[in-house]
Amino acid sequence: MTEPVLVAVAWPYASAKIHVGNLTGAYLPADILARYHRLRGRDVLMVSGSDSHGTPVTVRADEENATPEEIYKRYHAEFIELFQKLGLTYDIFTSTHTSNHFDVARKLFLSLKENGYLYTEESKQWYSPTQERFLPDRYVEGTCYFCGKTGARSDQCDNCGHLLEAEKLIDPKTKIDGSTPELRETTHFYLDLEKLQDQVAEFLRERQSYWRPNVIRQSLGQIETEGLRGRPITRDLSWGIPVPVEGWEGKCMYVWFEAVIGYLSSVVEWGLLQGKPDAWRHWWTNPDSRTLYCIGKDNIPFHAIIWPAELIGVDESFDAKMGAEDPEPLVLPYDVPANEFMNLEGRKLSGSKNWAVWGLDFLERYDPDPMRYYLTVNMPESRDSDWDWEEFYQRNNNELVATWGNLANRVLSFAYKHWEGMVPEPGDLRDEDIALLETLREGFASVEAHLEAVKLRAAIQEAMRLAGEVNKYLDTAAPWFEIKEDKDQAAKSVFTAMQAIDWLKILFAPFLPHTCEKLHGYLGYEQPIFGSLVTREVEDDLSTHTVMLYEAGESLSAGDDDLWQPTDLTPGKAFNQPSPLFQKLDAGIVAEERARLGK
Repeated sequence: MTEPVLVAVAWPYASAKIHVGNLTGAYLPADILARYHRLRGRDVLMVSGSDSHGTPVTVRADEENATPEEIYKRYHAEFIELFQKLGLTYDIFTSTHTSNHFDVARKLFLSLKENGYLYTEESKQWYSPTQERFLPDRYVEGTCYFCGKTGARSDQCDNCGHLLEAEKLIDPKTKIDGSTPELRETTHFYLDLEKLQDQVAEFLRERQSYWRPNVIRQSLGQIETEGLRGRPITRDLSWGIPVPVEGWEGKCMYVWFEAVIGYLSSVVEWGLLQGKPDAWRHWWTNPDSRTLYCIGKDNIPFHAIIWPAELIGVDESFDAKMGAEDPEPLVLPYDVPANEFMNLEGRKLSGSKNWAVWGLDFLERYDPDPMRYYLTVNMPESRDSDWDWEEFYQRNNNELVATWGNLANRVLSFAYKHWEGMVPEPGDLRDEDIALLETLREGFASVEAHLEAVKLRAAIQEAMRLAGEVNKYLDTAAPWFEIKEDKDQAAKSVFTAMQAIDWLKILFAPFLPHTCEKLHGYLGYEQPIFGSLVTREVEDDLSTHTVMLYEAGESLSAGDDDLWQPTDLTPGKAFNQPSPLFQKLDAGIVAEERARLGK
């Protein structure tokens, strides 16, 4: 089998709609990487699901007088609708509220306990006298004692990224009724991060040469300056995975501990649905496996410190609990390419104030590839970026339409008309033709280098630059004038341009899959580049849940052939009449869209 690549995607809380900040932060980068690695012929799994046990779900349920299960299933269905329309090719998009996930999480919990990395301790937790219950951390907000920012949750500050100790939160208030909670004693299991600290630090030092600086700063930097302390991994909750220890009834696993286990349980579920119950080990116990975690910067500590600590702590024990005769340890993250945040028109995104561009709402008025393009060229890889409707309009018209879309449409339309739907016979190519194609050949290596380093902005910018080189070539060759005097010379120019477009199609395919599939069909290919997304209802002992699956089918990227290379276009090959790939937008959309914000 070829190299396994696991693309692990942040699990959205099933309590709020998804906006462009979420998409460019984690979900879209993951799909670009998954599609690229599929084109390379690698064994790719892109996995995630709805985080159905997070306290945002119970907060929303309280606000709407609904059950947490009703809330999670409603938003889970919306996520799947959005991901299908945008073309995010999850091999499995599932949920944490499944019997499989419960089973995997319990086994991992018990492995850590048996290996001596869990301990119990009494601690103080926020309790609401008015509600007569202990409060999960997201129910309490206050001022961060590190940076002084208000609105910090009692477990983490989104502003500075620090994990917080609840009792140190300044001026705490409950989100439900605004009352002041009080600290009361309760007993919980803790993950012994202090005992695991040296191994986690060694793991991070091995990766600091290629991990993003912001990820290293928030993980290794935190360990070296502050050190790690034990973190509670259980809570006094009724919605979640019950603690699998006798006498601990009424307590559940804490969501930050449990949700990351979904990266493992989702692969196990995928294998079960494929009728291959042991398939998960190809990605999880294979030392050659490359695991990529696509997340936003607010999730760095959980993926670069806590999840590696959990994986180190279970060692071979989890694999043994899964029935392995010769158990192996689980692989640690290869890369955690966390993105920064995207703002909107110069202001921080705010769902509560409707200061957001919502995914499904956008797709009611625009096609998916323009969104994918703008979110990629504007991706907050090293610093915060900003969605600006004027810039979206300009990039759509000046780059997608003028540079790439018009190139493909005018060349194919011209060839279809003058060579009767057949790829021209070029004869011997001229020096300028060969030079252009050599530039495009080299483009595969340059775009590849950026993609391998998870520099997606640079990758798509390089692909667009190469499209510009083909336009420059056509400005000089001008086959629309050549054909009037020498059709054979025009055939060389048109063939060269068509060959270049065919190669550009592959370079753009991970980013712009919908239009590249159309172009692929226009060029006369019958076998699609990628597979398709389907949904399936799965019944288990816990409930019936919906999963989204990627089915490669008979697509070109279904096998182990490396498609990331130039292949020769066949002269005389029939192709189909094209139509424009992108729609030119009217300048009026800028004012229209800005008027929608905040209402």
